[in-house]
Amino acid sequence: MSIFRRLNILSGQLTPSSIRSRGYGSSAAMTFTLPSGATIPVPGFGTGTKWYKPGDPSIDRRVVDAIVSALKLGYRHIDGAEVYGTEGEIGVAIKESGIPRDQIFVTSKILPKIGNPRAALEETLKLSQLDYLDLYLIHAPFVDEKSHGISLEKAWEVLSELKSEGKVREIGVSNFAIADLERLKGSKEKVAVNQIEFNPYLQNQTPGIVEYCQANGILVEAYTPLGPLFPAAKGGPLDPVVHKLATKYGRDAGQIILKWTIQRGIIPITTSAKEERQKSNLDLNGFELTAEEVKEIDEAGSQKHFRSYWTDKYIP
Repeated sequence: MSIFRRLNILSGQLTPSSIRSRGYGSSAAMTFTLPSGATIPVPGFGTGTKWYKPGDPSIDRRVVDAIVSALKLGYRHIDGAEVYGTEGEIGVAIKESGIPRDQIFVTSKILPKIGNPRAALEETLKLSQLDYLDLYLIHAPFVDEKSHGISLEKAWEVLSELKSEGKVREIGVSNFAIADLERLKGSKEKVAVNQIEFNPYLQNQTPGIVEYCQANGILVEAYTPLGPLFPAAKGGPLDPVVHKLATKYGRDAGQIILKWTIQRGIIPITTSAKEERQKSNLDLNGFELTAEEVKEIDEAGSQKHFRSYWTDKYIP
């Protein structure tokens, strides 16, 4: 059994058949399978950060063109959020791509309009020109009646209702620590996904979160998986390891890190407006890191800490 499959079994929510490849033209996308049987294409294509424009209702053609390009290359997983301000672009891009809706996995996240989850979802669906979402996440756990007019538990209850009504297929969270997940543990509807910042230099956004999620059947998604390649992070202990493996496998540094992420049982969410980079980030079949190489990246990455987001909430 390969290290790729062994790690998936150990992750708790995946089985040897949970990761499959399916072709789209010259590219191929893998899928992870949730306990419910729902499949999530890998990797995801993010629409935040680079194009973040909250409060601006105009359509940014750069975002539309980037999403259309990604979809035509073979991406089938689009990650958005209320706060990004790009839900309208997602809707336009899906229409322009000509790809059937049921072949695209669409995620959105709720915050700051979480005070009324039902109204927030209706607005998201209207902006995205969609009838349903494949995955709806609470964007962060920093929610209470004083700050948002609703408790975290009540917000989760409403998301559970929306799922039962078929307006969302799966529900989950983002940026949750163990204590936050424990608050929802007794809920009838289980957390399907926790999307967190994750890369070799940040292997646990909060203490023990990846191990906890994988032990409890919660699929982990990684945003900023290529953090070690950011200019501010370069020059660290990971560089020579990734360079060595890139040379061995005839791949680039990004592909090595994304493959490591997947072999850790985690879905990477990437983004780029450049077609060549989109192709590269999608082209992750045809090679597999050994168990020793996965461990080597683990150990090199653990020697440095690099966090890009939520620095005011998570220390260090």
